[in-house]
Amino acid sequence: MNKFFIAIDQGFDQVVTLLEHTLFFQLYGMPLIVLWLLGGSVYLTLRMGFINVRGLGHSLAVLRGDYDDPEEVGEMNHFQAVATAMSATVGLGNIAGVAIALQLGGPGAVLWMTISGLLGMTTKFTECTLAQQYRLVNDNGQVLGGPMYYLSQGLAARGLKPMGQLLASAFAILCIVGALGGGNMFQANQSAIAVADMGQQLHWSWLSTPWGYGLALSLVVAAVIIGGLQRIAQVASTIVPTMVGLYLAAALWIVFHHLGDIPMALGQIWQTAWHPVAIEGGIIGVMVQGLQRGVFSNGAGTGAAAIAHATTKNPEPVREGIVSLVEPLIDTVIICNLTALVCLLTGVYQPNTLVNGIELATAAFTTDIPMMTWGLPLIVCLFSFSTIISCFYYGEACWRYLLGDWGLLSYKLLYILSCFGGTLISLDTVIRFSDIMLFALGIPNMLGLLLLSNQVAHSLDHYWQPGQPTLQHPSALTPQDPPPAP
Repeated sequence: MNKFFIAIDQGFDQVVTLLEHTLFFQLYGMPLIVLWLLGGSVYLTLRMGFINVRGLGHSLAVLRGDYDDPEEVGEMNHFQAVATAMSATVGLGNIAGVAIALQLGGPGAVLWMTISGLLGMTTKFTECTLAQQYRLVNDNGQVLGGPMYYLSQGLAARGLKPMGQLLASAFAILCIVGALGGGNMFQANQSAIAVADMGQQLHWSWLSTPWGYGLALSLVVAAVIIGGLQRIAQVASTIVPTMVGLYLAAALWIVFHHLGDIPMALGQIWQTAWHPVAIEGGIIGVMVQGLQRGVFSNGAGTGAAAIAHATTKNPEPVREGIVSLVEPLIDTVIICNLTALVCLLTGVYQPNTLVNGIELATAAFTTDIPMMTWGLPLIVCLFSFSTIISCFYYGEACWRYLLGDWGLLSYKLLYILSCFGGTLISLDTVIRFSDIMLFALGIPNMLGLLLLSNQVAHSLDHYWQPGQPTLQHPSALTPQDPPPAP
């Protein structure tokens, strides 16, 4: 059996290596795809007039339910949409991913991760607004939306129908595969490592072995995804506040416990962001690690969250875009920074040392809170589980776009098997595969966002009246009537 698992691992590694050489190349040490996403986010932030700053207050008001209307077309309210989207992004990237960025890029990577999160707020606004504008309602009353639809329909309205269809199909294929990788296998892999020690302490041998935990996780995932979007949204809206609350409480306790050391930690982050010490690639290497982990954490520019936001009960597309602003803020700017501070303040991070990301984070939390020996594995399981079930919905939506209901059961079975397989494959291969698929989504999606950005900017100007946002803006856009090209 061990030889069989080794053969699977080696074969998968060869496939990932081929994808790396085919899909990605570097320009002066910086992966071109990172430059593409970063440049697109900067442009959108400027084009939308820094909506990531001026729209934040209104975003919180909408999220509270001030504008909810249960009679509107859709399947989720604003909070459920944000919870579902965040359950796919608030995952182990916020714990293990940050620890990996610290080890490979040094503390300075945290600064670039934060910048990625701030710029990603506008990117997420743009893609979620478009998802609402171009969503469709089928004969069964099911709402369909996401990059597949605004790429195909939006670009068709601009006279670019062949390009739109090509980009939409490419996105759908990449999202299906990406959901299997970064949204499924990576989460299963890291959570298996996190609970292994707990299984040994409890003398639960099945929990301390990858196949035992993988089997248990796969069965629970199967029970949820069979229930469809409504069950996923219900589970996500319950798990996300719980896991985020527990994690923030533990992280803030440690930060306040080391309050006097915060200036030194922040100074270390700032200093090494511009003057890295013993980091391969110098400042470029620091930037790459920070930006990559930032995008991996919040998913801005990949378009996946737009699939969930397209289904909300909301008559105004811009309003939904503004709601989505909070996701990169909470995910990357707040949670990821707290993880980094915990690792730095507790002293477990040591330059030029490389250990497993989740093990580094566990050591950091248990240094000051011994009970986190149990608590962190529980939080990690919640993080990974919520990400896995939400990413399944993204993959399923893309499958339906390409093939309808044909073969959908096969995809569900493949997803469940990938969840199990993720606990058996080596971490390095899983991380590389996850990064490849996630960043590849940004190629067709960001191109569509840039081509349709003027349309979103005009809609934003119409919605955002002088003084304060319109409370009941009469949208002329309907699911069957996409907006004209600007």
